Amino acid sequence: MLIDSHAHLELDDFDEDRDAVVERAREAGLDGVITVGIDLEDSRKAVETASRYDMVWASVGIHPHETKTITADTYDGIRRLATDPKVVAYGEIGLDFFKNYSPRKTQVKRFGEQLELCRDLGLPVIIHDRDAHEETMQMLEQHRGSLSGVIHCFSGDYAMARRCMDMGYYISIPGTVTFKGADKIRNVARKIPLDRLLVETDAPFLAPEPKRGRRNEPSFVVYTAWKVAEIRGIGFEELARVSAENALNLFRFSNDRSRSKAKPDTGAAV
Repeated sequence: MLIDSHAHLELDDFDEDRDAVVERAREAGLDGVITVGIDLEDSRKAVETASRYDMVWASVGIHPHETKTITADTYDGIRRLATDPKVVAYGEIGLDFFKNYSPRKTQVKRFGEQLELCRDLGLPVIIHDRDAHEETMQMLEQHRGSLSGVIHCFSGDYAMARRCMDMGYYISIPGTVTFKGADKIRNVARKIPLDRLLVETDAPFLAPEPKRGRRNEPSFVVYTAWKVAEIRGIGFEELARVSAENALNLFRFSNDRSRSKAKPDTGAAV
């Protein structure tokens, strides 16, 4: 068992070979992939992509970069998408004060709105946090006890991870854990309780060593899992199994591999 808890298979980076990418993930031993929407149209594509493959599931939401595009109709569209049986989470949502593609005030306002919407929908939340640690923590504290989810592509220190876990969140370790000099995330991967740990690719971004510089894809999560297992001094199989069980507990989807194989992808944009 192994699950890539965060990828973007719906992006056009995969239009030419999406079937092959999913098959490579299956051959690498993966039981599931969460493909994560970043705006309304992309969330539609995520749901459509998930509907084509038995091992792919979807999340819907508006990334902080895209919060400036939210209109009166956006949340209605997200609500409709969230009723699809392949949707298992809300996100990714949060704050990104590194790029600031949307104004900070807009990000904060829309993050609060989306946390409330996620609570109403009863879905786990996928949190994006870049260079906005304290602001993100303060907003999550406002919903302590009413939301659960995961801090995706975790970039904080262990003290922050502890605060997140105290609020009921999982910590997702990305491929950056394999990078030279990535001591902070390796320390987090070493110290957090195993039952709060997920692994992810964030494909097509952040390919791990030894694939760094290439387009990332879900099968590469194996390298991240191997590194985390090494850091913790446990077997790969144990790390893969427990992290997959954690993903199943959070997202509550079936990983029955006896279901039908992927439907053919025409290669057109989804």
